[in-house]
Amino acid sequence: MTHDNKREGFSSSFGVLVATLGSAVGLGNIWKFPALTGANGGASFLAVYLLATLAVGLPVMIAEIALGRSARANAVSTFERLASGGGGFWQIIGWMSFASALLIMAFYSEVAGWVYAYVFKAASGALASTSPEVASRTFGALVTDPVQSLIWQWVVLAICGTIIAMGVTRGIEAVTRKLMPLLFILLIVLCIRSLTLPGAIDGLVFLFKPDFSLITPDVVLVALGLAFFKLSIGMGCMLTYGSYFRADQNIPSTALRVMLADLSVSLLAGIAIFPAVFAFGFEPAAGPSLVFMTIPAVFTSMPGGTLFMTLFFVLTAVASVGAILSLLEVPMAIFSERLGVSRRQTAVALVLSIALVGAPAALSNSSMAAFKPFGMTVFDLYDFVTSNLLLPLGGILICLFVAWNWGLPRLLAQISNDGALPNAIIARAVFRLVQWVAPVLIAIVLLHGLKVF
Repeated sequence: MTHDNKREGFSSSFGVLVATLGSAVGLGNIWKFPALTGANGGASFLAVYLLATLAVGLPVMIAEIALGRSARANAVSTFERLASGGGGFWQIIGWMSFASALLIMAFYSEVAGWVYAYVFKAASGALASTSPEVASRTFGALVTDPVQSLIWQWVVLAICGTIIAMGVTRGIEAVTRKLMPLLFILLIVLCIRSLTLPGAIDGLVFLFKPDFSLITPDVVLVALGLAFFKLSIGMGCMLTYGSYFRADQNIPSTALRVMLADLSVSLLAGIAIFPAVFAFGFEPAAGPSLVFMTIPAVFTSMPGGTLFMTLFFVLTAVASVGAILSLLEVPMAIFSERLGVSRRQTAVALVLSIALVGAPAALSNSSMAAFKPFGMTVFDLYDFVTSNLLLPLGGILICLFVAWNWGLPRLLAQISNDGALPNAIIARAVFRLVQWVAPVLIAIVLLHGLKVF
């Protein structure tokens, strides 16, 4: 079932779960999910997102993990080992994952840097204002300051680079074991506080009572895109983490638990945010500014606001770490395994490379604001290329590889642990979804992202 090369891996089933969950849970849960839910109708968007996750996100995630565990290799070498007739063409999936991880880190590390900065701003009382104009000026002062933008990005890279250099077990697994429980504890504290506010019921109605008349083709496409990207699909993270899975791990069960835990984090974030937003009369459709401009005003409006605001940004910073570690591990595994370079040396090279490539993204709102290739800032260009081109293309190619090259028997062997688990029906269902449904839906997301329709 597997290749017996001596590689480090996750040490326990719980370690597998929290590390994989750490990859799926990121800023998207606390930042993007509430923003898109708020902008697309609340509960009705949530219903479509859940269906899209079951049809696309979960089966492709299971397939990626199965490929990784079967090959026990990095994202490029996986296809060399598994492809029938040689992996020459299929290696492109691994190299696209490599490019995606670097480009995503180039701008994601900047957003994480803003969150880190806001932890200190919240604790110092610098965000204590209910005025949207003050919140906007505070955020603007951060993102338009080239020195602050670069320094906070470097802080994020230094912290996560240090963790990744420590290895899979002592670094990724050890850190996510501590951070994921902390994430849930902080979220629950914030939810309890938010639900005790007067008028909080309106936020819960918005989040959980669907109005299906609000579902439009655009809402469906946004939900499809979020379902695909939310579980770290198409960027090599699940391929790489799958290669560290234990031989006795039940892949479908683990993937389902990760999906449900990831959804729980998103819902808890919504419960923490929307009741407070409605209680103080703010706009739920504020979009990406919801975290950096609306949330400070909301928390300032409640008793003990400074404490709870600080907890919120600590929570958001914690959520960013697991996702960043999984993104860094993709090029880390490729470099260290294919070139025989130590993890420590590779970590230094990666951090410096991302700092170099990421600098134009960090400066997109300041000294490089006028530089707009293809009419976009460098930050937006990196986001566009990864979200609308590399990730969906990678996802489609993974589906095609599993369905038309690797095949059902090998997928079944992985999903059933060579017949030890009664997962044959699940394997066949995953195979059919990956063979026909997922690639078509991802292709629609791709074409929509490229403005073909």
